[in-house]
Amino acid sequence: MTIVRKIKRKRKRIKRTFSIIKKSNLDVINKIFRILSWLLPGLVLKRWIVTSAIGLVTSLLGIAIWTNLRPLYWLIETFFWLMTGLTSIFPVSILGPFILFIGLLLICLGQNRSINSIQKALVPQKETLLVDALRVNSKLSRGPNIVAIGGGTGLSTLLKGLKNYSSNISAIVTVTDDGGSSGILRKQLGVQPPGDIRNCLAALSNEEPTLTRLFQYRFSGGGGLEGHSFGNLFLSALTTITGSLEKAVQASSQVLSVQGQVIPATGIDVMLWAELEDGEKIFGESLIGKSVKPISRIGCLPENPPALKNAIEAIKEADLIVLGPGSLYTSLLPNLLVPEIVEELLKNNSPKIYISNLMTQPGETDGLDVYQHIKSIEKQLFNFGVNTRIFNAILSQGEFERSSLIDYYRSRGAEPVICNKKRLVSEGYHVLQAPLYSKRITPTLRHDYRRLARAVMYLYKKIKKAN
Repeated sequence: MTIVRKIKRKRKRIKRTFSIIKKSNLDVINKIFRILSWLLPGLVLKRWIVTSAIGLVTSLLGIAIWTNLRPLYWLIETFFWLMTGLTSIFPVSILGPFILFIGLLLICLGQNRSINSIQKALVPQKETLLVDALRVNSKLSRGPNIVAIGGGTGLSTLLKGLKNYSSNISAIVTVTDDGGSSGILRKQLGVQPPGDIRNCLAALSNEEPTLTRLFQYRFSGGGGLEGHSFGNLFLSALTTITGSLEKAVQASSQVLSVQGQVIPATGIDVMLWAELEDGEKIFGESLIGKSVKPISRIGCLPENPPALKNAIEAIKEADLIVLGPGSLYTSLLPNLLVPEIVEELLKNNSPKIYISNLMTQPGETDGLDVYQHIKSIEKQLFNFGVNTRIFNAILSQGEFERSSLIDYYRSRGAEPVICNKKRLVSEGYHVLQAPLYSKRITPTLRHDYRRLARAVMYLYKKIKKAN
């Protein structure tokens, strides 16, 4: 038994030794690859290192010429004197590789220490390596200029996915909400509703998760605080201090390190109204969403609100424009009540994608399929004198799988938004049907931000290639 135990112990020691050697070898290989990764294209780093080296050599040459080449002569004489002395003591075959090794070691040590210092300064307390962060930033900065228009949770979900493909994102957000925390702050403080803006800022934030969670934190108790989110209070206070929601959003964007920009659709306080098919008018977004009668058209008071300059500039420079997902009459169409936004959308010839909702909304879009959603948008624009189609591409969910969650929505009066692809294609639309919601069990049926963004970018590239 003792011999067997000794053999087992020796095996364990040998295995442990091999695992240590393997791990150390892997660490060395990883460090080598990490150093070599700085030479990868796209980091805009090698050119400036070479430029600095050329600058150093040029400076030394200038000093040598300025002093009639005397320092250069002294340097050459000293160099030959030193080399002659060293080669007389050590053989050239040993001295050369040794000095080369020392030089390379000093270079690696200096670069490693420098990179670690920069890493601590730029990405403290993060596992992401600086070279990886630079590579990702370089890739995102070359991404297309994307303008996403909408409101509600749909827009923030889209933005959360799109920020993995581009850092040039502009979110134009509706400011007609008059319910919940936003509605209360709007009435009591006279500020524009901050709720949808807050969600978009959080979605595009690159700051620490704790700070983003703080911005989204909703008070569950406290006199006067219950139901309010910290971000809504923060934006409302900043709006009062700076004088406008636009400036408050810009300041918040710096705090949250927002990737892109979030822009209110208009800078003035507007109220949404809807005209029902029987001629009755409803005032206020929260009441429109609860309508039990079909909606004919919507408008706002005051009419023709002005657009913000940043919104117009963003649409002008856009390579891709996306509308949705979101509530048709309370999140999407309110942005198209701003005439200047519609005018710029018509001028821009880039791909424009409409993203359909997954389910109909009781009282707002009962019985509407994707085609009817599109026609409702065109009808609304026609009422304002626009006879040209704005959105030329459609993204919708493919086949809906049977699930208890969809059955639950049906029990609440909602139905899957069906896409008649053939009919839409026959009218000249680019149509993509894709799986857009997660198969994981969730309490609500929502778009999956990864799948949604992936489908948007695929459709964008497909249209761009076709054109």
